This record gives sequence, structure tokens and C-alpha cells, in this order.
Amino acid sequence: MKLNCDMGESFGSYKIGCDEQAMPHVHMANIACGAHGGDPIVMEKTVAMAVKHGVLVGAHPGYPDLQGFGRRAIDYSADEIRTMILYQTGALAAFCMAAGTPLGYIKPHGTLYNTMMVNEAILVAVFQAAASYNAKIPVMIQATPHWQHHERLANGHGVTLLWEAFADRAYEPDGTLRKRHLAKAVHDRENTIKQAETLCRENVIAATDGSKLEFPVDALCVHGDSESSISVISQLRKLVDSYEN
Repeated sequence: MKLNCDMGESFGSYKIGCDEQAMPHVHMANIACGAHGGDPIVMEKTVAMAVKHGVLVGAHPGYPDLQGFGRRAIDYSADEIRTMILYQTGALAAFCMAAGTPLGYIKPHGTLYNTMMVNEAILVAVFQAAASYNAKIPVMIQATPHWQHHERLANGHGVTLLWEAFADRAYEPDGTLRKRHLAKAVHDRENTIKQAETLCRENVIAATDGSKLEFPVDALCVHGDSESSISVISQLRKLVDSYEN
């Protein structure tokens, strides 16, 4: 299991996140592609930073919504989603090529990510975009109890999946993430570490009702948007590495 973190979301004179501090502690960097965040200068610098630290680069395409940071629902058609993913992925891939590093995967961002997990037509559009760009590049999606259905769907489009779980989010019994406006939707430091440790040790996540969720997990999402979160990422990296050895 590898740690992945959203990065490269600053743009212009606006700084978002603590990329420089987080990058040394993660295995995979989900780099914004200039739509919900990021710009060409930031994309280039973030790819270079990933190369310096031996971090795998992933494209992090999202809704073109700087004001809402890609977290507002936009009623795009499946074709618009497909071409939007292809466009943003190609932009980041150009910086990867210039830096001499491969594009490792595609992980949609924010509301686009959430929408594809509940709207199969959008998920298929994401798969189609990935397959048309390079079918050898996997797509990262949320691991859920329905993972086998999602795997069959991806296989039908010639796409490989990376399964993602979240260390700092509470899970409902059906495998969905608890809505952020509800109590205890986001874990504190102690429970974030506890959830990650249980996942590493037992390959399960405890839902809000105490039931155990089981599904494959390749990547654990962490957030490096504050100085306090960096210490959590550092601790999670040590935890994950200890279970690999």
C-alpha cells in the first residue's frame, strides 16, 4: 500500500497546500492539471519536485472551476467529461515527458471523483479517456464493497484500476464516505492513525456502525494542506513502510 497526496494546486499568486513539506513523505503525487487548481509553472515545478524525491506522478484532472476548487457539481455530458480528462491528462503528461519521468496513473479530483463513483456513465467516460490516452496507465478510484463490479467495468474498457482508501475519513456501512457536514466525518490525528493501522494490519476499515469493510487497497490518500498534517503524513509513511518490510 502506497501513500498518495493531492499536490500542485497553487496557481498564480495563490499558494495552496504544503507540497514541499509533504513530497518527501509520500509515494505518489496527484498533480492538478490547471483546471480546479494549478497552472503551467506550478505543474512543471511540482513534477520536478516529484522526480527529485522519487515520487510517482499522477494526473489529477477536475472540473474547470477555480472559484469552487473543483468541488461544485457541474452538469457536463459524458463526452465533455471524457474530452476534459483527456485534455488535462495530456497537459500534465507533457511536463512529465519534459522532465524525463513517466505519467504513472490518473486520479480524478473532488466532485468529479465523487460523481464518477455514483454515476456509471461518468465513470465509463473516465475509463474511455484513460484508454484512449494510454490503456497501460491505471485509473485510481475509491475502493468500495462494489469493487468487483467496478473492476469488470474497467476491464471491459481495457483499463487497470488502483484502489484507494482514506485514512482521515469516516466510512458508512455501505462503504461510502461519511458526508463532511455530518459529525465525526473527518478523523482527528489519533483516529486517522488508528484507521490506517487497522487497514495495514487486518486489511479492513471499521464503518461508523462498527461493521468491518473489506476491499482491496493499493493507495491510501493523505492530505498535506497544513503544517500539522505533515507530521501525520510522516507517521503514516513510517507505518505503511513497516508493514511492507
